[in-house]
Amino acid sequence: MPSAATLLRDVFGFDAFRPGQEEIVHTVATGCNTLAIMPTGGGKSLCFQLPALLREGVTVVISPLIALMRDQVRGLRAAGVEAGALTSGNTEEETAEVWAALEAGRLKLLYIAPERLAAGSALGMLRRIGVSLIAVDEAHCVSQWGHDFRPDYLRIGELRRALNVPLAAFTATADAETQQEIVDKLFDGQPPQIFLHGFDRPNIHLAFAAKDGPRQQIMRFAAARKGQSGIVYCGTRAKTEGLAQALDQAGHSACAYHGGMEADRRREVEHRFNTEDGLIVVATVAFGMGVDKPDIRWVAHADLPKSIEAYYQEIGRAGRDGAPAETLTLYGPDDIRLRRSQIDEGLAPPERRMADHGRLNALLGLAEALECRRVALLRYFGEAAEPCGNCDLCETPPETFDGTEAVRKALSAMLRTGERFGTGHLIDILTGTATDKVRARGHDDLPTFGVGRDMDKRGWQGVFRQMMGHDLVRPDPERHGALVMTEAARPILRAETPIRLRREVAQRTPRPAVKALVSEEDAPLLSALKAKRRALAEAAKVPAYVVFSDRSLVEMAQNRPATAEAMADVHGVGAAKLERYGDTFLEVIRAAG
Repeated sequence: MPSAATLLRDVFGFDAFRPGQEEIVHTVATGCNTLAIMPTGGGKSLCFQLPALLREGVTVVISPLIALMRDQVRGLRAAGVEAGALTSGNTEEETAEVWAALEAGRLKLLYIAPERLAAGSALGMLRRIGVSLIAVDEAHCVSQWGHDFRPDYLRIGELRRALNVPLAAFTATADAETQQEIVDKLFDGQPPQIFLHGFDRPNIHLAFAAKDGPRQQIMRFAAARKGQSGIVYCGTRAKTEGLAQALDQAGHSACAYHGGMEADRRREVEHRFNTEDGLIVVATVAFGMGVDKPDIRWVAHADLPKSIEAYYQEIGRAGRDGAPAETLTLYGPDDIRLRRSQIDEGLAPPERRMADHGRLNALLGLAEALECRRVALLRYFGEAAEPCGNCDLCETPPETFDGTEAVRKALSAMLRTGERFGTGHLIDILTGTATDKVRARGHDDLPTFGVGRDMDKRGWQGVFRQMMGHDLVRPDPERHGALVMTEAARPILRAETPIRLRREVAQRTPRPAVKALVSEEDAPLLSALKAKRRALAEAAKVPAYVVFSDRSLVEMAQNRPATAEAMADVHGVGAAKLERYGDTFLEVIRAAG
């Protein structure tokens, strides 16, 4: 049996393991129960695909999305590995082909959806085909209160016991609570070998901005990155349609994607995104775990994500090829009100609601951070980090001020009006603006009337947004969203604890897009290689990156290999791909001179 390193080179075309991969591959291959928490783009799938080739029998992979399964099966077959998927999206021919490979003992990896485990026949089938390992992708789906809960994941522990085979579980995001849920539900509380491999994705630039004409902010961000593949996440279906249309009219190649679309239309968008260069998909989070495109150059959030885990997963879809990628997350008071009300009005028990508010607070803390965002993000996942130099706050440190007095004035205005009003009315009181509403309630006679004239309306809006972000005040759904004070604000109100705030400034122009992947001299060859890749992908009806990733083409353009031996040294060129595509791409390189 060849070694893991030999298979890595000959089958997958990689010279070396990524950090942490080798140890995980060895642990899984030797039959130890394993839980690996690795960043999106950190090479999770290789950590069960390689052990499947090192072990006898079939490895069954339980994965939550058909698109994701199809994608991995295509990639494995392109690398010369016998793999198949049994899904509701299969044609009769595809299913027959998988069964034939199983019966002949050729199949090494079988992908199935968790819903298939509900069928009574599933266990008998898996016993009969000689399963020797269960791999669970996106294992956080077992968490009942998580954002991706799938009830059928709860059957996996029972399957492991029935088959009596080792289980390897993988996820990109799992806080301590979710990790414990995975151990309890999948491993019956018996701790597996746990690998926690750095959450940092240093190639991704992090940036947040307060909403100030959000549609135009997104349009400016996209305009600076024209021609690059990107995703814009929106909070509502209607917004995805409107923003996709606006981007399209501005000359971008853009389309919408959401759960309300017909399945055929969704598949068409998935296909276009996988095969077209430079397409922007404007989506709800329904466009999620199935995204495996390695060369997404940017991800923008037009609305605040649900939690820091959701944020991390969504931005993690950018730059999976390791090349520079960028993110922008917009947020404002309305987002915070919406997220708070979703938690308060949900069906979860009180302790769960409290934990969800805590998760939202962590995300808001990241949004309102005054120093390096990466330090704040990694701290949440239990990692220490130095300032990164690759986020908006490192590049342009914000102007801050001692906000203690401003926060005390705002809290005083809230308390003196019985915590019955929203931001607009409170700002009128603080700035001494005698509106009809202020006069009608006698609020122009309050001691706080006009005490905040030293700051304009925009400044006060920033103060209230940051107070909501620091969880000093919350909108009360019982009082039409009126702001109420939290316990966390009391020490500031009593002048026992100071607080620093960011000074609101006009929106800066968006930072320029990341530099081109190749030099001007190599750009024509890269275009020619991409055109050849597109033609081959269309002919084979597979995504372009199944032929070769952008990283492989960039290396070809830069190094210009002249022989099959030199081509074999290019990242991602394994034996099967060298045989299938090597001569074709060598011809393109030779033609470029």
